[in-house]
Amino acid sequence: MILITGASGNLGTAVIKNFVKLFPDIRIAGLFRDPKKSKVSTESIDIRIGDYSDKESLVNAFKGIEKLLLISSSNNDALQEHKNVIDVAVETGVRHIFYTSGALNCNVENSKLESLADSYITTENYIIKSGLPYTIFRNGLYAETIPDFIGYEALYTGIYFPAGMGKASFIKRAEIGEAIANVLGTEGHKNKVYLTTTQPTYSFNEIAQILSELSGAEVSYFSPEPEEYETRLREYGVSEGDIWFSKLFAEVIKNEEYDIKGSDIEQLLGRKPTDLKTYLKETFLD
Repeated sequence: MILITGASGNLGTAVIKNFVKLFPDIRIAGLFRDPKKSKVSTESIDIRIGDYSDKESLVNAFKGIEKLLLISSSNNDALQEHKNVIDVAVETGVRHIFYTSGALNCNVENSKLESLADSYITTENYIIKSGLPYTIFRNGLYAETIPDFIGYEALYTGIYFPAGMGKASFIKRAEIGEAIANVLGTEGHKNKVYLTTTQPTYSFNEIAQILSELSGAEVSYFSPEPEEYETRLREYGVSEGDIWFSKLFAEVIKNEEYDIKGSDIEQLLGRKPTDLKTYLKETFLD
């Protein structure tokens, strides 16, 4: 049995939907804290109840599981939660663990992601040291974060985002889900690390240029100082959590931390992924 953790989240949902479509004869399970929040038909999967922070619940949930996909936690205690999952996977006899990590530029010495970057790296090392056969997916930024960062009105207002000229790789969440589903349903992936992102990388200035080309009207790009950006968002009534998220990732992109060289996504999908220009056209013009 294959278990997908984080089954009610966006990525977990994408993996499950793709797996059910690609491998209809293989029964899988989803780990939920609350099955009522499932975005997929619970009739198509087995339901396991558990929480990363509750090891006893994980022991029960992992019974009979051979392959386990650990989708990264975004909580403050993510690293301990990941360790709980890995420890229980070893204890319950899981034969292969898969983990969604982050595709980060290893040439950047001083990460702005700080604890999140540490969580990715430390979790990868913890998995390797556990002795379990593993597969690690280093995911790039979701393309779906672009409208979150610049707003759907960017064609008319321009792009106002403090990412400087930093570049990042962007990939559709559904295509990460499809790639992971392909790997879960096939063999030959033990002790592999895959870069699940796209090439080339783009700055937000280049994104503005693409939107200008697609729309036929000039879309400007301005990178304000972070403090000015934060003040502007607060004036617009943006929540403190969203301000923190946008400001952090602007810093990270400006710091070139998602300027990733290389990709395995075409190999894992068996086709070319959606390019950024197509995604921007679908999202902002269609």
